[in-house]
Amino acid sequence: MKTQHLFTASHVHLCAARGFTLIELMVTILIAAILMTIAAPSFREYQRNSELTSLTNTLLAAVNSARGEAMKYSAYAMVVPSEGTDWNTGWRVFVDKNMNKTYDVNQDVLLLEQAAPPVYISIAGTGSATGSSPSIIFNASGYAGVGSTFSNVTINIQRNDVTGPRYTRRLKISKSGRARVCRPVDDSDTNCSAGSD
Repeated sequence: MKTQHLFTASHVHLCAARGFTLIELMVTILIAAILMTIAAPSFREYQRNSELTSLTNTLLAAVNSARGEAMKYSAYAMVVPSEGTDWNTGWRVFVDKNMNKTYDVNQDVLLLEQAAPPVYISIAGTGSATGSSPSIIFNASGYAGVGSTFSNVTINIQRNDVTGPRYTRRLKISKSGRARVCRPVDDSDTNCSAGSD
């Protein structure tokens, strides 16, 4: 009786140690390869959109901060390129205490500075955010503009390494100072009227 019990225990032990057959292993590897082939492009797409959205939201936060501080200090607050006229060098947000529309390190209140975006993302402005002295200006009431001249401003943020409107975001700032981000449906959709917010 004891011998039979040992034989049964040994037999069970041998069955449990068998593992996978070569065919089962090959099928598993094939399924994993198919799943990776499907998932890799989706992950790249997600990463591209995530980088673009993150940078756009950072600029939106800077614009909203400038507007809030303009009302807080009862002075102009500005968002300007870090260097010269190129938004691709990053941006600076400050309260223009001396009202000369340029950053003066000794008199103005620096709120934040943003480093240059990656080279595969480009930023360009329209309205007052372009030209020889590009800027987004908010007055003490939170309106976008200087004095009684209020203007709409658009900042285009897009990827250079891929094409298509889905890789473009537009930061729209109305005369009233309200800022929103939208994604155009195509290149002609300048107001994002058909696009998504």
